[in-house]
Amino acid sequence: MRATRALFIRHGVEATPEGRSLRMLRDWLSKAQREQFASKGYFDVVGGNTGNQYRIYTGTSVNVCEIDERGRLREGLCFTTISDLPIGDVMLAQKIALEICEDEVRALARWFTPKSQHFRETQLRG
Repeated sequence: MRATRALFIRHGVEATPEGRSLRMLRDWLSKAQREQFASKGYFDVVGGNTGNQYRIYTGTSVNVCEIDERGRLREGLCFTTISDLPIGDVMLAQKIALEICEDEVRALARWFTPKSQHFRETQLRG
C-alpha cells in the first residue's frame, strides 16, 4: 500500500486529497526537511520538550521513530489521527504534535521496536 501511494503521489496527482495534503505538508516543512523528504521519503523533527530527534517516514501509522545522534533508529512510536485523513495531513499532525506537545505524544503512543527493512527509503517527487 505504501508503494502504491508513493507511485500515485510521484506522478503529480496534486488535484487529489492525497496530493493536496502533501503539498500542504511540504509548505510547512523547513527547507532542509523538504529536501530530506524529497530525496529520502522521510524528514527529521526535534521534539519540543526533550530535544530528542524523531524521523517521520512516509505513512499514516507505525511511521515515526526516535533516532540517535547518528540517525540510527532507537524506538518506534505509533500514533495517528482519529479519523482517516490523507497521508500528508497525518504526517503534518505528527510533526506538529512532536514539536508542540512531545510529552503527551510519548505518553499516549504505542511503542515498537523498529526494523530497518520496514523503513526503506521512499523517494517522493513533486
